[in-house]
Amino acid sequence: MDNVIQLQKKLVDYKTSLFNEGILDDQFTQLQQLQDESNPDFVVEVVSLFFKDSERLFDELAKTLDQQNVDFNRLDAHVHQLKGSSSSIGAQRVQKVCILFRNYCEVRNIEECLKCLQQLKREYYFVKNKLETLFKLEKQIMEAGGTIPVQ
Repeated sequence: MDNVIQLQKKLVDYKTSLFNEGILDDQFTQLQQLQDESNPDFVVEVVSLFFKDSERLFDELAKTLDQQNVDFNRLDAHVHQLKGSSSSIGAQRVQKVCILFRNYCEVRNIEECLKCLQQLKREYYFVKNKLETLFKLEKQIMEAGGTIPVQ
């Protein structure tokens, strides 16, 4: 049982750091509050859809930026979609890069858009790694017979 308590403390500390570092915001907490016994994997499922959708959008963004004549309206639409989905799971740093990216789409600055795409990918993979670690910790607690502490 000591192992469960240690894991629970580790989870609380880890989750706190994600909020303190601005990686996640309150939207993630609201998402977690929608999870219950009838749908115990709700958050993992929603976040997994975000991961899958984001990968597709990165491909679309890269293809659009690779065109001879970049369609900035189409580019902005893809960034807007990514901004919305990152916002819905509380991926705050991804959302902030999307806002910057959209500003560069508006002024049709291809060089800055390309930089933003790279920055967006870095932030995305960073938050993906952090969330996967969070889910692994939660899984370890459940497999050890514990419960996920509510913050």
